[in-house]
Amino acid sequence: MRADLYHSSCYNLLKMSALIRRYKISLLFLFAFSIRLISLNQSLWLDEATTAMAVKTYSYIDIITQFSPADFHPPLYYLVMKMWTGIFGYSEMALRMPSILFSLAAGWMVYKVGELMKDKTVGFWAAAFFLFNPLIVYYSQEARMYSMVTFTVAATFYYFLRIIHTKEKNVDTKDFLLMNLFLVVSFYTFYASAFYIGSIWLYLFTQKKLKLAIYSIFVFILPLILISPLLYEQLQNSRVALMQVTNWSSVLGNVSLKNIVLIPIKFTSGRISFEPKIIYYALAGGWMMMMMMIMVSFPIIRALFQQRDSRLRGNDKRGLGITLFFFIMPLIIGLIFSFFSPMLQYFRFQYLIIFLSIILGFVSSFDSIFSQLGRAPSVRFAHGSRIVRKMESSFMSQTFIRFIFVVGFISWSLLYLIFPQFHREDWKSFAAQIEKEQAPIYMIPSSSDPLKYYAPNTKIHSLKTFDVNSLSKDIIIIPYTADIHGINYSVILQDKYYMNQSISFRQLTYEKWNVNLTNEN
Repeated sequence: MRADLYHSSCYNLLKMSALIRRYKISLLFLFAFSIRLISLNQSLWLDEATTAMAVKTYSYIDIITQFSPADFHPPLYYLVMKMWTGIFGYSEMALRMPSILFSLAAGWMVYKVGELMKDKTVGFWAAAFFLFNPLIVYYSQEARMYSMVTFTVAATFYYFLRIIHTKEKNVDTKDFLLMNLFLVVSFYTFYASAFYIGSIWLYLFTQKKLKLAIYSIFVFILPLILISPLLYEQLQNSRVALMQVTNWSSVLGNVSLKNIVLIPIKFTSGRISFEPKIIYYALAGGWMMMMMMIMVSFPIIRALFQQRDSRLRGNDKRGLGITLFFFIMPLIIGLIFSFFSPMLQYFRFQYLIIFLSIILGFVSSFDSIFSQLGRAPSVRFAHGSRIVRKMESSFMSQTFIRFIFVVGFISWSLLYLIFPQFHREDWKSFAAQIEKEQAPIYMIPSSSDPLKYYAPNTKIHSLKTFDVNSLSKDIIIIPYTADIHGINYSVILQDKYYMNQSISFRQLTYEKWNVNLTNEN
């Protein structure tokens, strides 16, 4: 009886294991979708509220002609959101759902790229590393254009690979047109994708695929001409903002050691931060360094053995080199560009996590590489077989590396998703409290979209142009972004007013100021 029960349990486990292997891609994406639903209804923050108010207030034409000139972003994402919200509404979940769908679609393209470069196993793990990357998870829950551009970049890269793996004269016209279509859509979605687009053309030129490069540039010219009047106006407005808004360049991203270091840290641990900073940097920096050490050591180990093992040549070697090129080159171009116009913020480069994930997919194939080396009779490298066997059983084993990467990414993602202190600014609770106040409210008008979204009937006065002599006896100051605009309102108010109370929410504060009766007398 016990033996039958044992055999039945083993059979059921084997059957379940077979089902999991059969449907592992579907299960991967189902799990990725599920975790993206956690805390999806958290409060919108400033930029998301700007998206909501723009698509709610402006028509399709007005988004292009009235809203976009002062927004510094291309209009395509807002047009997509205008259509989406017309069907599904303006709730937090409705506004964020397109980003979730775009991030999942990007994950699918990463899977297809990995499969195209090497095999389904690399594709699967590259997709897993991408889908659970904490920065990708964070921005897949944000009603902004970052997930959309990440998808278009991934799609472009897929068709790009299909093109370069064929002879120039045999290039499929459909693949070429789709690659260029997604290049144009990327640029129309997010201008910083230009760093990636430039890398595409640079790679084609360096590989002497001149016709493909020239044709691609030629196809891109007409869409660029169409958007150039808007782009010119946005550039002019950006220059004005840099002059008028005191600390605007720091928001955009000056070239600094901090902004450079934050790129790999945020790419591996996500958007969150916490106090004390020394612990945060120890944990996030240590996690980043461990991943970088594995990534750097991989090509070194390959270089030691690749001349002796034919399995390490061909498309595998070429695929890793291409991926490294597109992971590094847009950063270099962006860094150079930021010396002239500040753009060096890590979130603007998050589409590079596509390439990071594919590289990690290759890295997770350590085990199979070492196995082949150990079996190859031609390998002789200082007792190489013994070293290889040790490597296979050491920390570099395939299963261990994959486990560490995936569990690490999921842990950082869940840390953000589950704990409210890591969530976005709590404008929802903030607005509910503000609505109860009776005194006039002063803040930076350009930063008031969240308050307009959650408390549309609240009247807002400008903190930039107020006259201290014409204020009422009691006022409320919302200091949000006042430091960026260089407005030291406390100095202006201190002779006539005193701050009676400061009320804080998550990442937000408002202050109650009362007239100083002593000075009045």
